[in-house]
Amino acid sequence: MKFKDSLKISSIPVVLASLCCLSPIILVLLGISTVSFASSFADTLYGDYKWYFRIAGLLALIISLIIYLRRKKGICTIDDVKRRRNEVINIVAISIIAGVVGYIIFLYVILHFAGVFLGLWGNNKQIPITITPPVTASFTRTAMFGNGCFWCAEADMEKVEGIISVVSGYSGGTGVNPNYENYAKANFREVVEVTYDPDRVSYGKLFLELIKHGDPTDAGGSFYDRGPEYAPAIYYENEAEKMTALDIIEVIEAKKIYDKPLAIAVLPREKFYPAEEYHQDYYKKNPVKYRYYRTASGRDAFIEKYWGGNPQININLIENMNNNWKNYKRPSDEELQKTLTSLQYEVTQKSGTERAFDNEYDKNKNAGIYIDIVSGEPLFLSIDKYDSGTGWPSFVKPISPDMVTLYPESRIFGSRTEVKSRHADSHLGHVFDDGPADRGGKRYCMNSAALRFIPKDKMAEEGYGDYVKFL
Repeated sequence: MKFKDSLKISSIPVVLASLCCLSPIILVLLGISTVSFASSFADTLYGDYKWYFRIAGLLALIISLIIYLRRKKGICTIDDVKRRRNEVINIVAISIIAGVVGYIIFLYVILHFAGVFLGLWGNNKQIPITITPPVTASFTRTAMFGNGCFWCAEADMEKVEGIISVVSGYSGGTGVNPNYENYAKANFREVVEVTYDPDRVSYGKLFLELIKHGDPTDAGGSFYDRGPEYAPAIYYENEAEKMTALDIIEVIEAKKIYDKPLAIAVLPREKFYPAEEYHQDYYKKNPVKYRYYRTASGRDAFIEKYWGGNPQININLIENMNNNWKNYKRPSDEELQKTLTSLQYEVTQKSGTERAFDNEYDKNKNAGIYIDIVSGEPLFLSIDKYDSGTGWPSFVKPISPDMVTLYPESRIFGSRTEVKSRHADSHLGHVFDDGPADRGGKRYCMNSAALRFIPKDKMAEEGYGDYVKFL
């Protein structure tokens, strides 16, 4: 055989054509490999409905094998291949084209259109197929969050009851009118603006959803989207929203849900710029691509790891810590003098100071809660108490930043900050910056005479049972 002839025989179409007779098992192996690939692909894209596609792949393999076994005699010898070379090339070319076109039709017409858009299948946990009628409310508010890729943040937020609309966009940078090509260079962040009904969902609930559906511990990006433009952030509009966010962060840190500390930026709200139209509702317009992107990034696996066990976060408790005292009315001086000891009255009403090392709670190490002696509003937990060596009960922080109010005091030899209870306006003590560095660096130096301690086993009985879980 001449060298030229050997090249013709060894061309790819000739080899492929020869396989049908020389090694039928190769077809079976190729079929199994195809089904395995389809199985994996269906698992990635369609989650709980993957078995529909696995069964379809197996049926296709069985049908192809039946057709193969019933085939007529093919091109099975070298002489046949040489003699019918053009026919072989045409058959292989037609087969490849038919396979590619058939695969596209199967994936994007039958599966994508008939399945996704008609709602026959899809991972309902991740991609809502049906369009929910718009929610209307007589009074609405807006909130702005950054949670990595705004496609995912938008999709997650739209699932929350009480949400009216979610818009993807940019905020926090320099300049005006950023777009997808330049927003990162101008230090903008991908964010979503959420319009919600405050009668149906609270600001704190929205923030908790933000935390639960991203990686709040990564200040350098979000999963495999790297850069500050993808870092988590909450933008507050007023002091109440800021305090709510800080309270929730504090509680989640205390419960040690994550392996690393939270790294959510808490920032004042800035101007919001909507993103381009093709970014809006991306998960609805491109469900297959979106689902693949979301799964491949590791976002869903991360969420399942930390929230699959449903750690309990009582948002109502966090947001309404002061509700029992918001209508509190301070008694008259005459009434207070009758109910308080002379020392308690002097400390709470006249900003007095009790003697160091000679007070009730300096050495108290029991588990429980410390409340205002006048109003009963909760102030400090025993887990935040430490021995400062100063002779007064000291804490690294109050239960919540908004449980107390702070007032600067000017003195001849410097200044200090007074601490009072929010509702009763009782003088409690002072806060200093010489506390344990690893616990925030603050020392809330309190007067025992301004406090009442309730042991842990008595907290529920006295109406403070909701705080037991924080101890």
